[in-house]
Amino acid sequence: MAKGASISGFPEWLPAERVVEQRVIDTLREVFELNGFIGIETRAVEQGSSLLKKGETSKEIYLLSRLQEVGHESDIPVEQRLGLHFDLTVPLSRYVVEHSGALPFPFKRWQIQKVWRGERPQEGRFREFVQADIDVVGDGTLPSHYEVELPLVMVNALERLREFGLPKATVHANNRKLSEGFYRGLGLTDIEGVLREIDKLDKIGPQAVTDLLVETCGATEAQANACLELAQVTAEDGQELIEKFNGLCEIHHIPFDGDEYAMAKEGLDTLSMIIDEARCIRPGSVIADLKIARGLDYYTGSVYETFLEGASDLGSICSGGRYDNLATQGNRKYPGVGLSIGLSRLVSYMLHRAGATASRMSPACVLVAVWNEENRGDSNAIANTLRSRGIATDVAPTAAKLGKQIKYADKLGIPYVWFPNENPENDGSDEVKNIITGDQRPADAQSWQPDTVYAQQTVSINADNR
Repeated sequence: MAKGASISGFPEWLPAERVVEQRVIDTLREVFELNGFIGIETRAVEQGSSLLKKGETSKEIYLLSRLQEVGHESDIPVEQRLGLHFDLTVPLSRYVVEHSGALPFPFKRWQIQKVWRGERPQEGRFREFVQADIDVVGDGTLPSHYEVELPLVMVNALERLREFGLPKATVHANNRKLSEGFYRGLGLTDIEGVLREIDKLDKIGPQAVTDLLVETCGATEAQANACLELAQVTAEDGQELIEKFNGLCEIHHIPFDGDEYAMAKEGLDTLSMIIDEARCIRPGSVIADLKIARGLDYYTGSVYETFLEGASDLGSICSGGRYDNLATQGNRKYPGVGLSIGLSRLVSYMLHRAGATASRMSPACVLVAVWNEENRGDSNAIANTLRSRGIATDVAPTAAKLGKQIKYADKLGIPYVWFPNENPENDGSDEVKNIITGDQRPADAQSWQPDTVYAQQTVSINADNR
């Protein structure tokens, strides 16, 4: 590709940066599988009918066309066209329905895969990026204890990433039934519209959200102000949350014996349970924050957003919630709850703000030198012996001068260069040189072990960023 032909929003990590990304992926997968989640991968495309009804993200979908169809797309209804998936939850719902006969329920899955959104690229936001999801999907019913388990699994995973420069993460939780009951108690009817506008609070501020509630959702100034008062409520334990919410209901004359409060109470009880049980397991990791709304229409209960300490400008790096009606098959429903990490956003933060770096570009620990091309087979045999013992090994690309072979190893970050015995008929032995320390000593490919400091490709962060 010609220089300068890069496309904004489609990141391409350099090899050393890719090492950081891969360590993050490996860490997340390890945590997910330790908690019993099963890995799957779904296709990149879905029917437009599945993608276009999922809230504001519908505006950001990339639709696909074959070359011979360009200019004639209007002949095909959007619902029948294929589009790249913008998240991993919609594909999961389709996957569960299609394979329900072969899946165990509740079905706990992890998935780490690319997604695409046609939004404006900016720091930490891309058009093509990797997401890391965990979900639990039930058959007909799904116990509410999973609404506590999943955010705690994600907090555990994010804690593990702190060694790569990630700050402390806190999950902010709300419940849509709580919000909907309160909004209906105020006399509002466009609940999905209100939720979408409230979800913009951090992006555009209270006044702009107030104006949108009045202009697009039919709210009065008083109703809009009441919605913002609810959004200001936070709590770290259930009793505090209940007292604050009931106080708002009294102020705005929402009766405690009405249907609206009954709906809100259902969400209030679930949210109180979530933060109290999370507090017992990992204090401070999950708090109630009633401005959390989530802009996607399919959420029906708990909703989550996760923020990093000292990185508010980055926005939420992990979000999700409960969805009861996304996956259906006739009268059969598959309710679920899940969270999704914006993995590419995290990697970008680690690389450019936390200073995460790989110890070396190449996974190889050893480069076997080649004295001349006639003896390359000897170097290959040594490399194969080391590999059979689990030591990652490369062989020099050419029989260049020894200094050039060492420089090649240094450029890749390979710490050891192996020198085969030049005269196998004599009593000499192979030697291996640590080009970082300068130490050189005899070595046998059948028994030699690298120093533990240099054995594995590792990721570290600058001391100043700890």
